[in-house]
Amino acid sequence: MSVFVDETTKVVVQGVSPSSQGLYHGLRNRAYGTQVVAGTNPKRGGDVVEGIPVFASVAEAVAETGANASFISVPPRFAAEAIVEAAEAGVPFVVCITEGIPAHDEARVYNLLVRDFPGTRLLGPNCPGIISAGKCNIGITSGDIALPGGPVGLVSRSGTVFYQALYELTQKGIGQTTGVGIGGDPVPGTSFTDVLAAFEADPETRAVLMIGEIGGSAEEQAADFIKDHMTKPVVAYIAGVTAPPGRKMGHAGAIISGTHGTAKAKMEALAAAGVVVAQNPTEAGEKMAGVVRDLG
Repeated sequence: MSVFVDETTKVVVQGVSPSSQGLYHGLRNRAYGTQVVAGTNPKRGGDVVEGIPVFASVAEAVAETGANASFISVPPRFAAEAIVEAAEAGVPFVVCITEGIPAHDEARVYNLLVRDFPGTRLLGPNCPGIISAGKCNIGITSGDIALPGGPVGLVSRSGTVFYQALYELTQKGIGQTTGVGIGGDPVPGTSFTDVLAAFEADPETRAVLMIGEIGGSAEEQAADFIKDHMTKPVVAYIAGVTAPPGRKMGHAGAIISGTHGTAKAKMEALAAAGVVVAQNPTEAGEKMAGVVRDLG
């Protein structure tokens, strides 16, 4: 099985126009086999762009097509309201890849979803999206690097390392159930623990590869969850081992202060929780290969 999305998922792409990034990525997702059933643009309702029917609002798209997932790739100043529009339309799963959304907008939308729209899960923002290998791809991940068939679920804060980790597994003939990029911003809609819980509940996911990075405490929280709730083996890699204290590296959330948020602290917490900790992405793939062999 996969988590969050599968071959039955119907996607509405918010912000479709002939030259939009949403259309570009939406067409790539459709070419992978994803059911891209609609697009939205308040100025183009009634149009058909590259075979995708365009509606003036997400609510209209949902009513006409039964869309149950949204893909948002719009400029930062429009992204927060696009997420809210999808939630108001009752879309249960929203993927937002937009980078550069102000942190106060992210916090406002996150709390609004928790309070008023508990039936809507947001993935992102500033994330590569999600790929259910061979079934559904929402976001910017290349479908060529994913291998269907399980048994490994993958969750990552880093987009670039996410791609490498998928490829490392595929090169070793290790299939994936789902790859989930949660994004590296300070206020992600979906956390490590959310995804770990989904993988723990999925019978076809038999092991998990987790990619963390410096900054914040999400990995330590994940370590606590793994120790208390996970029965499946977890392999982890933390990016940013050589990052100097106080320096932001890459993502807005990847900043360390003193000993808080360091790669060393995260690796120690994960190891103490029974996680197999790797020193680099290639080693993570090698260690996961060993885990899969042991699973039989």
